Amino acid sequence: MAVNGVVLITPERETVWRFLSPFRLLLNLWNARHLIRQFALRDVVGRYKGSRLGLLWSIANPLLMLSIYTFVFSVVFKSRWGVDASDSRCGFALTMFCGMLVFNVFSESANRAPTLMLCSVNYVKKVVFPLEILPVSVVFSCLVFACINILLLLLATAILLHSFSWTVFCIPIVLLPITLLALGVGWFLASLGVYLRDLGHIIGVILQVLFFMTPLFYPVSAVPAHFQPLLQLNPLTTIVESARNVLMWGKWPDWYWLAIVTIMSALIAQLGYAWFMKTKRGFADVI
Repeated sequence: MAVNGVVLITPERETVWRFLSPFRLLLNLWNARHLIRQFALRDVVGRYKGSRLGLLWSIANPLLMLSIYTFVFSVVFKSRWGVDASDSRCGFALTMFCGMLVFNVFSESANRAPTLMLCSVNYVKKVVFPLEILPVSVVFSCLVFACINILLLLLATAILLHSFSWTVFCIPIVLLPITLLALGVGWFLASLGVYLRDLGHIIGVILQVLFFMTPLFYPVSAVPAHFQPLLQLNPLTTIVESARNVLMWGKWPDWYWLAIVTIMSALIAQLGYAWFMKTKRGFADVI
């Protein structure tokens, strides 16, 4: 089946086991890559559509937040992170900003997923439209803004902390697990949101809990030793810590834990895709 010249794999007469193939997942997304790019670009441009500054807000917003973090934590609270590379006046703010930009990729994707199908009724009613690309386009648009924030962080780190390391080129490896995790959770929530309309409110509460359970404004070492293993069960902990290592502290990530989180995230992405493909046939009847 083809849509606008794009060859798509259709789910009719197929069992859920066929959707558990990583090759099939990648092939389906690759065949729909042009649609994914168009929807992601539309989401990026549409976010500030109608405003006078337009896409400049994608730079102005993180700059404003970075300035607020710097003032509050370096001037008001005089906070220190406890790591040599970030013990300067602005170190705490930059360290927190680094964690936030990674966390926001997952948070924003998960927050939008439950209402994604409900806001795309026209596409749901089209039998031949590949609905599975909608959560993908949301994740990719979040990654675009994350990359903008990363560039601003690197610039601020170089100017304020006089620090730069070649480990920054490892950031694509660090962003891989957060991308897979956001995709898997996005597929799950986008499907469940069709049948459970209260899911958006539930996810908001869960994200608040994750915000405090992820070391965004405190180091893992500040947590009592007997609670640290519990914190480590949160996959976002490893990803956030790895991002700080490669972007700010000139260290290599913990490859062992990063590999475990990447494998786990890939499994969640595969299961989320299979669940979405199996359940999407009933979306039109419910909506």
